[in-house]
Amino acid sequence: MAVTIYDLKPRFQSLLRPLVSKVASAGVSANQVTILACLISLGVGGFVAYSAAAPAFGRWPFLLLPIWFLLRMALNAVDGMLAREFGWQSPLGAYLNELTDVVSDAALYLPFAFVAPFGPYSVGVVIFMASVSEMAGALGPMAGTARRYDGPMGKSDRAFVFGALGLYVALGGQLASAAFWLMPAIALLIGLNIYHRVRRGAASADASKGSSRRGARST
Repeated sequence: MAVTIYDLKPRFQSLLRPLVSKVASAGVSANQVTILACLISLGVGGFVAYSAAAPAFGRWPFLLLPIWFLLRMALNAVDGMLAREFGWQSPLGAYLNELTDVVSDAALYLPFAFVAPFGPYSVGVVIFMASVSEMAGALGPMAGTARRYDGPMGKSDRAFVFGALGLYVALGGQLASAAFWLMPAIALLIGLNIYHRVRRGAASADASKGSSRRGARST
């Protein structure tokens, strides 16, 4: 079974629980946190991409990526805990949670299209594959199972990789031409997680239906 940074989420949530209680007491809803995180992601991604396309800015804006990836992970945990533990769950929230994640990821990966030896095509493939991965996970309930978060290279893993890459670029690190293959490798690993999410989700749904049929026959 592939290990993913997502497996650390329960411990991360425990650390954030006191903050979440204060946020809930202030009357801030889960949807407000979700939208705020998306808007900041668009702003950070857009600014870093613009800076990367305009060499006069230098590479320092890439330092914003690892900082924001960490903060965004915290906000994602906060909005989920607000929804589940403080009664902010809603159909609109479910849509916002999935859609804003895909939009935010695309915005935050985009700056690397302007970093050599990467380019718009290789980064574009990663953005596309990441979107399909999140779709495969979100389709779990439609198939009769839970939302799937299988790895490798799930959302949390991608945040770690792109955050580390952003830090390296910001500190003046030079990427060798062979680093071009990093994006295809990431896309390949995302393809593997899509396979896991579909296969395991379908198997879980089939097992659940089988249990229901056996229960019906026994009564």
